[in-house]
Amino acid sequence: MVRHYGVFKFKPETTETQIDECFNTMKSMVGKISGLQDMEHGPYQSDEGLNEDFTHGFIMTFDSAESRDAYLPHPVHELVKDIVVPRLDKVIVFDFVV
Repeated sequence: MVRHYGVFKFKPETTETQIDECFNTMKSMVGKISGLQDMEHGPYQSDEGLNEDFTHGFIMTFDSAESRDAYLPHPVHELVKDIVVPRLDKVIVFDFVV
């Protein structure tokens, strides 16, 4: 199993409606991309203050590294990136195997 997680800092002009659209579109990949089992997301919610201006995060669960690798160039993922990436100021993505 592979966890694919990331944190976003949206551009200042990005509205809450647009942020919701980004995550709803990302979540819609579940069931369309083989091996993508789940996707969770939410805004930063901690008093710790270690988010370095990142405002939202997500975690995707893939059944295998092969499924994650197939997801990266997948046409559905490319369409989602067309919606999400232009609204981002910064992004970090990190994967690990469990």
